[in-house]
Parts: sequence; C-alpha cells; structure tokens
Amino acid sequence: MPTELAFEDWERAGRQLSGLVNSSSWWLGDWLVYGKDHYSDRYERGIRAAGLQYQTLRNYAWVSRRFDIGRRRAALSFQHHAELASLPVEQQEHWLDQAEQRGWTTKELRRAIRRSRADGPREVARTEKTGRLAVPGSRLRWWHQAAARSGVELEQWVLATLDDAAEQILDGFQGQAGIAP
Repeated sequence: MPTELAFEDWERAGRQLSGLVNSSSWWLGDWLVYGKDHYSDRYERGIRAAGLQYQTLRNYAWVSRRFDIGRRRAALSFQHHAELASLPVEQQEHWLDQAEQRGWTTKELRRAIRRSRADGPREVARTEKTGRLAVPGSRLRWWHQAAARSGVELEQWVLATLDDAAEQILDGFQGQAGIAP
C-alpha cells in the first residue's frame, strides 16, 4: 500500500477487495463442483493441492450446487446465499428477493428468516423430525467451531456435511437404486 492514500481511494480499494473475496467463494465452489463432476478419482488430491481447509471448500461447493449461476444475485454476497442454501428453491427465491429489495445484510436476512419461522406456520411436509442424537459436549463444541469457521449455522453445516458424505458414498449408485437427494 502506498504511504499516502486518500480516504476515497482507500475506501474504493476496500470495496474492490470485498468484491474479490465474495467472488472467490463462488469461484472456489464452482471449481470444486467441476472437479467432483469431472475428476472424481482425483478430486481429493486437487483439494489438497488448493491448500485450503477441506470443510470450507465443501461448504463453498454445496452453496454453488444449490445456486446455479443464473440464480445468483450479484447485489448479494456469497454469505447471503449460504444462509438460504438449505431451503427449498421457492423459499430461496423469496428471501433473495427480500434481501435484495431491502438491502439487508446477512445478519438482517438471518433475523428476518428467524422471525418468519417464529410467526408463521411450520412447514411439516418438507421436513422430517429425527430422534435426538446423543453427542458428547466436546464434539458438539468442535462442530460449532467448524460451522463458525465455515461461515454457516451449525444446522446448515451438519446438513451440508451429511449431504456431502451421502453423495460421496452413494455416487454411482443413484441411477441404479433410484436414490435421489
């Protein structure tokens, strides 16, 4: 950085850097999806070569798969999309519209979704209740840390991790057994 930089120039540089960071999340996610689709036998080697945390990359890929390029909103950050990735497409579109029209931050979007869940009827048909899972506290804290570092809520992180594991295990069997996510 130059020793003398006008505030406006410094501010513009920050906006440009922020745009690069946001774009790089999409680029890495799309890169990973492509690698998984085209090089499944060498996929993990490519991930290691990238030198980034495996779980972070998997989360990027999960969000990229949930939002094809035509559905991504340039006015919203990758994190806005990550907040919505676990929702059905119709709800994603609704919340993307709201966030874009109202200029919401990621935190404001998250708050609005929580409010609507508390105020509105629960969607029972799309989700299934599961039995409780006994998890040692240390493991739960570990999972919370992983989710936080990945920039998503614990529930999203757990769903993404389980989806990725199922995809990895069931890859190749989906067509044979009629299994679909």
